[in-house]
Amino acid sequence: MGNRFTDDANRPGITPYFEQRDFPPPSATVRPVFGAHSQPGRFHAVNEDHYLVITIGRNQETVLTSLPDSVIGKRFDERGFAMVVADGLGNFGTGESASRIALVTLLHLILNYCKWNLRVDDKIGQEILDRAERFYRHVDSAVVYDGNARGLHQPQTTLTAVFGAGRDLFFAHVGHSRAYLSRQGSLMRLTRDHTVGSKGAKGKGLRLAPLVDVNATSRDLRHILTETIGMSGSTGPSIDLERFQLSDGDRILVCTNGITDMIDESVVASVLESGESPDEQSRRLVGLAMEAGGDDDATALVAEFRFEP
Repeated sequence: MGNRFTDDANRPGITPYFEQRDFPPPSATVRPVFGAHSQPGRFHAVNEDHYLVITIGRNQETVLTSLPDSVIGKRFDERGFAMVVADGLGNFGTGESASRIALVTLLHLILNYCKWNLRVDDKIGQEILDRAERFYRHVDSAVVYDGNARGLHQPQTTLTAVFGAGRDLFFAHVGHSRAYLSRQGSLMRLTRDHTVGSKGAKGKGLRLAPLVDVNATSRDLRHILTETIGMSGSTGPSIDLERFQLSDGDRILVCTNGITDMIDESVVASVLESGESPDEQSRRLVGLAMEAGGDDDATALVAEFRFEP
């Protein structure tokens, strides 16, 4: 004898509860694990890096029902996430202020004006990118306004954010902090440095070309930023935006130049491939930067993504 609920759902004119191939959505099956660590440079009294890792979500929990669990289930969760680093620039504490204002403003915008899209198609993906650009413009204005209100001399900061839901990952980027993707033994740089030393580099987004070391001379040029949050000018900074797809087992690193100035990218790759937890890897990267000299504040955020069936 058939199940009454199944039989009813299969009757002509009756809409099934859901199509199994479409449910649950990826935002309910991708599980990120995060780690983060930050340390001031050896000659810095104040750490001018700030970071933020958040998850957002929605859920349904059945409190009371006459329906069987096989039909409705007890609980359903969807989630998204964001990882953000800001590296403040300036003297006399203006850098710390700029990076702090940037992250506080961005979080305020997310909480109050973000649609929290957790199921992403091409149309929604473009909306997310457009919204991220608008948010960055507001953050830039907030840093400029705060500096003017307090009589500070051009407080500025980098701002690199990686965010998404399910298999869809986005990034928004200004400055010389970086985002990397570690996938199946390969390290890929997702962002480009907005500096004199890298000006003229073509393309953006995920680039599969080999990563090249920089010598001391070009590293000095890499400290001359061409785009920052808080920069002067009528148009504000150029913002790099991109979308790509995650694979099971991917690891994402978002870090400030206090990591990448001191550690060769081959070492970064080996750390991300080590099998350690994201927390252990973020601490190792910062520790290696300090052992190599620790000239600048160093911050590393690491996430591992696992897909559940």
